[in-house]
Amino acid sequence: VQLQASGGGLVQAGDSLRLSCTASGRPFRNYSMGWFRQAPGKEREFVATIDWSGKEYADSVKGRFTISRDNAESTVYLHMNSLKPEDTAVYYCAQKGSPVWDFRSPPNYWGQGTLVTVSS
Repeated sequence: VQLQASGGGLVQAGDSLRLSCTASGRPFRNYSMGWFRQAPGKEREFVATIDWSGKEYADSVKGRFTISRDNAESTVYLHMNSLKPEDTAVYYCAQKGSPVWDFRSPPNYWGQGTLVTVSS
């Protein structure tokens, strides 16, 4: 499985950005997908997941970020609105080996990351 993330960049506070992650290697629709991020000097943290049971968001992004997926295109998106400087991080997409995301174990696959920088 390969996950290719894209869409990062330098934006100003309040701007919007859409990240994309295209998967290859196995039937996309059967597996849950997620986005994580890692800010400089911090640990990687959960941002959002999408699976057969629905969507989950970190409290820090609720109401501002939306995760979606296009199974025909094998792509998961992260729509980010009202960006804040504290959203600056490398964003990683991830895939679990199951239709429903299980937070008790790590993802099976990670993308390479895409950098989002939000200036104040």
